[in-house]
Amino acid sequence: MASDVAALKTYNDIPILDWALQDPEASSYAMFRDLRAKTPLVKVSMGMGFMVLALRARTVDQIVSPENTRQLETELKLLQGIFEGPIYDFIAQVMLFANGDAHQRRRQPVARTFAFKLMEAMRPTAAAIAAEIISERLGKGPFDFVREFAAQLPARIIADVLGIPRSDLPVFMKWISDTAESIGFVNLDRRAEIEQSLTDFNAYVDRLLADRRASPRGDFLSDYVAATAASGDMTEGEIRAQIVGLILAGSDTTRNSMCMTLSQLLQHPAQWADLIANPDSLKKKSVEEGLRVEPVVSGIPRVALNDMEVEGFLIPAGAIIAVSILSVLRDPDVYTDPETFNIHRTDQQRWHLAFGAGTHRCAGEALARVELEETFAAIARLAPNTRIVGPNPTLNPGAIRTVDKMIVAFA
Repeated sequence: MASDVAALKTYNDIPILDWALQDPEASSYAMFRDLRAKTPLVKVSMGMGFMVLALRARTVDQIVSPENTRQLETELKLLQGIFEGPIYDFIAQVMLFANGDAHQRRRQPVARTFAFKLMEAMRPTAAAIAAEIISERLGKGPFDFVREFAAQLPARIIADVLGIPRSDLPVFMKWISDTAESIGFVNLDRRAEIEQSLTDFNAYVDRLLADRRASPRGDFLSDYVAATAASGDMTEGEIRAQIVGLILAGSDTTRNSMCMTLSQLLQHPAQWADLIANPDSLKKKSVEEGLRVEPVVSGIPRVALNDMEVEGFLIPAGAIIAVSILSVLRDPDVYTDPETFNIHRTDQQRWHLAFGAGTHRCAGEALARVELEETFAAIARLAPNTRIVGPNPTLNPGAIRTVDKMIVAFA
């Protein structure tokens, strides 16, 4: 065993990715394509330490295995000097950043209600809301698709699921956008604004929970309140954090995925024509490919539980190691012609990595799929001559990548 370990390359042998040395005109995908061909792992600076990025698909199962690694908890916040306050509390209490029993008890009440079968029943609602927003904009010239469609549809659906008045949506969507920034590295210049939004968001959800406790309505939130009360094993902060996290998961990432997938479809007129001709049969394939080519979540960070060998390198216990979704979803060992957008491809994987992997796979996956699929089917049916006005959108870098603007005309 000692000789085997001695033969491994060390943590210090992993090449460092210096962002400053990268071609500013090159995309992240081109950078990862070149790196992936040379090395399976790179290190990126996190200020007070490094994160290892795994670039190849064959490492995914090993890295996300609970026998080898655990989910990050509050490490990224601590590295940024965030030791307390609304951001720290949210990360410490939400199921996304929990492990073991804490993760299981936080996830179970949500996962039961947001199961695939139940979310499939939301298809008519999603299709109707998509048609409603399209009719508001059809033939009326260019508009900002990000704010006036992609943010509106999931927000309206989650509002209907939770019983939130539509009149509250404008401020509600600002809270969602700000809270999303708390997940990854926080822009410390915006910390105070983000924490104020999170404080207001928490107070709003507390009022919703109190309302359902006082007057159950037989809806999701009433069932959730009853389930958490029956179990009695979650604090009030945990109960609230799961709802905030669910709203976030069902809104922010879906909005950005909606923009980028529509952009890809419109940039490939032949494939857009195929979707118009066969919306029901191709809506799922369109979403699968859009999520592969332009994933919104950039990586799956984990913490090594023990010393572990990955692709010939010895990763020490306690090291942060992440699957690079941007790299893995374009790995030529898995996908034929991986740089090409192709809704007809036959090599999509059963469990799409855009929704995560393992026990922490996105609890809102089923709802996100319904929202995305019904959106593209509705646009293809009702506004087949839709076009992008001006430049195609791009995703800003980050743990959750976002779109600033996308001007579209429905026709």
